[in-house]
Amino acid sequence: MTYRPRPVSGFPEHLPEIRMAELQMLDRIRATFESYGFASIETPSVEELEVLLAKGETDKEIYTIERLQADENAGGESRLGLHYDLTVPFARYVAQHFNDLVFPFKRYQMQRVWRGERPQAGRFREFTQCDVDVIGIDNLAVTFDAELAAVAMQALEAIGISGVTLHISNRKILNGFLQGLAVEAADRVSVIRAIDGLAKLGTEQTRAMIIAGCKRPNAAEIADKCIALAGIAGEREVLDQVRALGVNHDELAQGLGELHEVLTHLNFLGTTNAVANFSIARGFDYYTGTVYEGRFDDNPGFGSVVAGGRYDDLAGAFINKKLPGVGISIGFSRLFAKLLQDKEITTTRRSPADLLIVLPSEERREQMLTTAQALRKRGFKVETYHAPQKIGKQMSYAEKKGIPFVWFPPFEDGNGHEVKDMTTGAQTPAEIDTWKP
Repeated sequence: MTYRPRPVSGFPEHLPEIRMAELQMLDRIRATFESYGFASIETPSVEELEVLLAKGETDKEIYTIERLQADENAGGESRLGLHYDLTVPFARYVAQHFNDLVFPFKRYQMQRVWRGERPQAGRFREFTQCDVDVIGIDNLAVTFDAELAAVAMQALEAIGISGVTLHISNRKILNGFLQGLAVEAADRVSVIRAIDGLAKLGTEQTRAMIIAGCKRPNAAEIADKCIALAGIAGEREVLDQVRALGVNHDELAQGLGELHEVLTHLNFLGTTNAVANFSIARGFDYYTGTVYEGRFDDNPGFGSVVAGGRYDDLAGAFINKKLPGVGISIGFSRLFAKLLQDKEITTTRRSPADLLIVLPSEERREQMLTTAQALRKRGFKVETYHAPQKIGKQMSYAEKKGIPFVWFPPFEDGNGHEVKDMTTGAQTPAEIDTWKP
């Protein structure tokens, strides 16, 4: 019986013309990352489960790897899994190659990741992330937090994405604020998660969750203070609004100071579409300082398209050293899917070729091939037609693939080469060594 192929939900694939547009966008992001001195690395698609579980809260999302014919001596347990993000593998990479790296180590990764979650709009099981991170030894300047925010927003500009605001906070602000309100350590995680969900859940539901989470006689008062904090957003001046709430703690003061420094340096770097927003905390437990979320201004429910933050001890899970880091990720597949859905990606070409060289006759094949090689050596992308069919059919092939120029080698001895511009229809004489589009 013939198998009828069908798409696998959550694993997108594109036609050549869409893939070309995707690659061009990835190239622009890569160029932006490298303009700030970030070096490219690539880690394996699979990691040991002990590595993937280092942060401890994503075991339900991990795809494990097993052979179809499992080894009887393997004990029945999977040892490998597909990575679900690029930050944890990066931390493992730094620990493993520690002696060969120059710190602060600045790297970018642009790879596919896999998560076992329910596919929906903007969410896939296989998708591409574009990450930039910096890891230092013992200390890492807060100015790097600003640099990463700037490079991420500049990368969005490079691929034509506008209308995204980067919302920035600092985990120390929420932690310090709750400590100033005498919320027990055991209750702070649930309260912070409730605050982080304010945009989705609304004020009343968030308030109820905070009251349920902090388990104190004055829980309603605490909830009101937290809602007031989470409602503050804007430029650097709003930091004074936090102080005006009358809650004091050293960690809160430190977080506000770091956030002020980040916003100040972002201004120096020309990034104006970033604001302080005290409702964001990010879900990952390893964030300890700055946190970022970039959202569309006109469609906040779409979810974050840029996200990340500072982590002080993630790499320390693999090596006995203090290696603080900060990273930010662009959800490329989510962005690209939105652009496709909104019909903002226009495609006119199904081939990267600059030229198609026609084959006038079998006797002219050698001349066609040598011409193609000479043009390739000059840097042109060249496709050749492989059958001496009617010239009209060869021209139609170039037109369907969006190849912008068609090259005619001499049809008879003594004649010259000619090139046709498929856009204007103009056909002119051409020399192999000097022709330019």
